[in-house]
Amino acid sequence: MADHEPRTFFVTRYDLRAPGADPAARQELYARAVEQAAYAERCGQDALTLSEHHAADDGYLPSPLPVAAAFAAVTSRISISIAALLVNLYDPIRLAEDIAVLDHLSGGRVTYTVGLGYRHEEYDLHGRAWESRGRDVEERLRVLLAAWTGEPFEHGGRTVRVTPTPFSRPRPILFYGGGSEPAARRAARLGLHFQPQTDDRELRRLYRDECRRLGREPGMVVAPSPGPATVFCAEDPDAFWAAHGQHLLADARGYQAWREGADEADHFVLDRSTTVEGLRAAGKYVVLSPDELVDRCRAGTLPLVTSHPGCGGMPAEPSWEHLRLIGERVLPVLREAAVSPAP
Repeated sequence: MADHEPRTFFVTRYDLRAPGADPAARQELYARAVEQAAYAERCGQDALTLSEHHAADDGYLPSPLPVAAAFAAVTSRISISIAALLVNLYDPIRLAEDIAVLDHLSGGRVTYTVGLGYRHEEYDLHGRAWESRGRDVEERLRVLLAAWTGEPFEHGGRTVRVTPTPFSRPRPILFYGGGSEPAARRAARLGLHFQPQTDDRELRRLYRDECRRLGREPGMVVAPSPGPATVFCAEDPDAFWAAHGQHLLADARGYQAWREGADEADHFVLDRSTTVEGLRAAGKYVVLSPDELVDRCRAGTLPLVTSHPGCGGMPAEPSWEHLRLIGERVLPVLREAAVSPAP
């Protein structure tokens, strides 16, 4: 890659949602994700991302920590992100233990973006209070931070001590995610990095100003990159849309059902399309040939390529074709590196 060419960051994301899947199909999707995680590392991708939701008819991943552990077991280098981790739905002491153990298993490669969540059903399922969720997440995060010191601290009217401490010093990387002023202030107050869900300059400024007002240096701010939320690679994009566009539409409609009344501009993955043709025209889900993807990366119009090979319960093909084309036709051109073939 020439020095003047921008470097595109390649991420592969999984949420394991699969509308109507039977147990055998769902198990195949999970097993495929683990196999693909290993391949994504071999071909030089930068990160794997897992998402979390609960009480979803399509089986959206409710337990990202064990899947992250499975990914860590078959990889050794690639970063693994859980975004977002719905901390209010966990017992904080048990969560502190699980994250510490995963931090050792992964060698510190798992990072976390904490979110409040936006669905009442999730709080109802776990018996959590919706009205106090802002206060509750701060309390739980303070418990996590105290637990990872390895020192005794007061919790629930008793003195507790959590072991082992994490591998990462002083703790795993934590972002606080959200698209509001309270979220930016909360991230600063807790000493966490900040991941707004929109590229809002004022939120970034507010977070940094609040950190400095509190006497601490601001952490990292990671906002969504311009461009599509999900990218697929196919030899024939038209044929891909015709044969598999319904999986992309199922993914979009799943989010639509959860975000009724929300503005598309307030969330980078939200798309209100109701047909495959409309989804294709809207541009949040794109399908490119290998040459088109290389050209757009070199032009700097795709600083981030987020692929979603299991999108909407997509079957093994074209899921594997998409990853093979990125691994064997796109990344070698962009990074001048040989890769081993996919299974």
